[in-house]
Amino acid sequence: MKVGKFEIYPVTDVDIFLDGGAVFGIVPRVLWKKVSPPDDSNRIQLSLHCPLVATERYNILIDTGVGTKHNEKFCQIYGIDKKFSLLESLHRFGYESRDIDLVINTHLHFDHAGGNTTLNETGKVVPAFPRARYFIQKGEMESAVNPNERTKTSYIPEDFLPLDSHRCLTLIKEERIEIDKGISLIRIGGHTRNHQCVKIESEGHVAFFPGDLVPTVAHLHYPYISGYDLFPLETLENKKKVLQQAFEEHWLLIFQHDPKVQMGYLKKVDGRFEIEEVKTS
Repeated sequence: MKVGKFEIYPVTDVDIFLDGGAVFGIVPRVLWKKVSPPDDSNRIQLSLHCPLVATERYNILIDTGVGTKHNEKFCQIYGIDKKFSLLESLHRFGYESRDIDLVINTHLHFDHAGGNTTLNETGKVVPAFPRARYFIQKGEMESAVNPNERTKTSYIPEDFLPLDSHRCLTLIKEERIEIDKGISLIRIGGHTRNHQCVKIESEGHVAFFPGDLVPTVAHLHYPYISGYDLFPLETLENKKKVLQQAFEEHWLLIFQHDPKVQMGYLKKVDGRFEIEEVKTS
């Protein structure tokens, strides 16, 4: 996908299966099952899209999926198939781990940051992208290092602590910062307090990666807010603002978790936002 002078590659990690009630929060099962049919364990399929943005200077990976470090019990709980990986997806587009210059983590939950690190030949946890610098919100790192009873299962220290010891970590304090010309990180809370989205701008064209602010197309509808969101009313207000601007300014939206639609433009149908899908090659 071309966005001005930039190229966006639809890199993916494995699919993951999470409880449908948790993904859709207060929305009744009788409604959400129409768009995301659950399995016998009430889990729904979610993709882990981690787009690669190639600018004139850098190859930038947005989030890293669930990774390959997990044991069989973990994989069974979340329906993870180890036969496919993010690195294999990169390879299909002609890229290897050493080709990645920058890694952006929207936040540090295990399905977004698990691929930050990997096990080397001796079993030591090391950065998965040896030449990359990782960009994480400082407040998100503090939350991940000091989780509470509700959040601790979402954060796995091996996904992010080794980055600091390998001196490849940049902690962001600003609400908005441009890390390359046309690539901006914008702190938009709701899912976590310091969740960040990515805005991609080139030659008058804009693509926007909302991460878990709007994880799937179904979440375009305002009441569809994940039960995992720590600050759901912030999610609601921020989602309204972002989607209205995306609609008015014709942004390309890239969805992280939707198993059917990876990107598209907003349209209004009967006063509600729907998506006009853009197919990726």
